[in-house]
Amino acid sequence: MKLYKSLPLLLLSTILISSCVSNKKYTELQTTFAKLRERNQELSNKYQDSQRELTGATSRVKSLEEQIASEKANTAALQDALNKCLSSSSQGNVNISKLVDEINSSNKYIKQLINAKNKSDSLNMVLTNNLTRSLSKEELGDVDVQVLKGVVYISLADNMLYKSGSYEVSDKAGETLSKIAKIIKDYDTYDVLIEGNTDNVPIAQTNIRNNWDLSALRASSVVQVLQTKYAVDPKRLTAGGRGEFNPIADNSTPSGKTQNRRTQIIITPKLDQFMELIGKAPAPTAAPKQ
Repeated sequence: MKLYKSLPLLLLSTILISSCVSNKKYTELQTTFAKLRERNQELSNKYQDSQRELTGATSRVKSLEEQIASEKANTAALQDALNKCLSSSSQGNVNISKLVDEINSSNKYIKQLINAKNKSDSLNMVLTNNLTRSLSKEELGDVDVQVLKGVVYISLADNMLYKSGSYEVSDKAGETLSKIAKIIKDYDTYDVLIEGNTDNVPIAQTNIRNNWDLSALRASSVVQVLQTKYAVDPKRLTAGGRGEFNPIADNSTPSGKTQNRRTQIIITPKLDQFMELIGKAPAPTAAPKQ
């Protein structure tokens, strides 16, 4: 490149020294000088382009070398992990076998629970049918029967059970209570809770302080009828009142108040008898390990 840069100067010096050069020769030399200067510029540009390309290539090579080093490190780490996995494969097989055993135990326990639930649902259906099959259509309008988790809930409307504004059991309730008493006696190992409920309208009788008293007195009346008139064992009976504090409907409407004025007969099997009815409970050892 130094040669290219000094060439125009040499030519110029030659021209200046040769003072006896003709105009034609001078013109030719100027043309040659212009071409050489243009060629020199082209070569200079190519040299600069080559330098830029060399710089870019060097940078790319460095980046590729860094990537290769990173991939080598990753490969080494993976190889190390593989070696550790292979060395502990026997222990891994033991853990997998243990996991399979626990899964099988869990599936067995789930099947036992499903079978127990199916038997429980069947028991609920039997109890419901036994309680409702002897009731007339008119009685079913004032009696609601539900069986939830083996517990029987018989809800009786107050206008069917009691005289208006009273806690004394009406004559028309006798036939319905006789049918319910028969079911209670058929399941003679079950406990029976009679539960009184009212709406939120305060009681206006001087001999009854509030709705707590009214609900408890009504429950007590039913208990005594079941005991004295239908020979239900009093040891199985419990009377309780919940006043207005266990509503099942909105007390702001007449129909809601009517629904809330009710007496529930709750028939509950003792735990051991209940489990005998639905089948033996799954053994604790069958439960999956935590």
